[in-house]
Amino acid sequence: MTAERVTIAEIAGMAGVSVPTVSKVLNGRSDVAEATRARVEQLIQDHGYRRRSASTTSSQMIDLVFSQFGGEWAIELIGGVKEVARAEGVELVLSECGGDWRPRQEWIESVLNRRPLGAILVFSDLGADQRAQLEARRIPIVVVDPVGDVGADVPAIGSANWNGGRMATQHLTALGHRRIAVIGGPGEVLCSRQRVDGYTDALRSAGLVVDPELIRVGDFAVTGGYREALALLRLPDRPTAIFAGSDMQALGVYQAARELGLEIPRDLSVVGYDDLPVAQWVGPTLTTVHQPLRQMAELATRLVLDLARGTTPAALRLDLAVDMRIRASTGPPPLTK
Repeated sequence: MTAERVTIAEIAGMAGVSVPTVSKVLNGRSDVAEATRARVEQLIQDHGYRRRSASTTSSQMIDLVFSQFGGEWAIELIGGVKEVARAEGVELVLSECGGDWRPRQEWIESVLNRRPLGAILVFSDLGADQRAQLEARRIPIVVVDPVGDVGADVPAIGSANWNGGRMATQHLTALGHRRIAVIGGPGEVLCSRQRVDGYTDALRSAGLVVDPELIRVGDFAVTGGYREALALLRLPDRPTAIFAGSDMQALGVYQAARELGLEIPRDLSVVGYDDLPVAQWVGPTLTTVHQPLRQMAELATRLVLDLARGTTPAALRLDLAVDMRIRASTGPPPLTK
């Protein structure tokens, strides 16, 4: 029995299930027992089954999936994907997970019905069963900034987050700051943990004590930066500098400092992360870690298209370099607090 000639009925016979059950699995339906789904998915993958109807031919489109859509950070990534997709004559479909780290099964069903060339997931990882469903139908995925450790076999594009956190903190220690706080992103997100790890390494390298009171968990949004900065700046021994895990959180730090009558950078130095366009619009302009978001998106798009077309990429995992953009929000610590 060759991969080209296997039929849905033969898949059903090998799995010991009905043809309608195999059809449900092919369409990503959720009303199939997990063990049955896994058995059918494995047979589909082993025998390379592909439905022959026109409606299931791969569409000239790619899916771009966000955990939660919004803000300049997402716009930068969308711009990078659009640029490559337009040049390749491929359409773009945007989806979001409503704040969840994993797409809902409804998205899987939609993808299996539409048969895109592939999918790019941003801050959104697939479960093993979801990945198996897409792999069985030869729909490749690429993850941008994985939430967790997705495994060496999953194509992923990121940046040097640990080094970025270290660079931001080293910049502040070089200015003379000794009491430096960090507001990371969600604790379960890998890039956030890496940035905080880089921060702690830089402190230790400078001979400074890592104070747990100065390590806060935010949400990468303005609200998280504002909330945690208020708490930090109301400490009896407040920090003289704050490293925010994103530019949007840095804007929240700005707001908290204004409310407390603190001037940046005279009373408080602030470093962001991302180097979004807004970093150059705020006053004072924001010192930040530049990560190449558009380039990350462009590489992810080229990678998913290569995989869809059967091209073997040179590497499945890429972490792009970051660098400091020093502007007006950082300076020496105040002589007195």
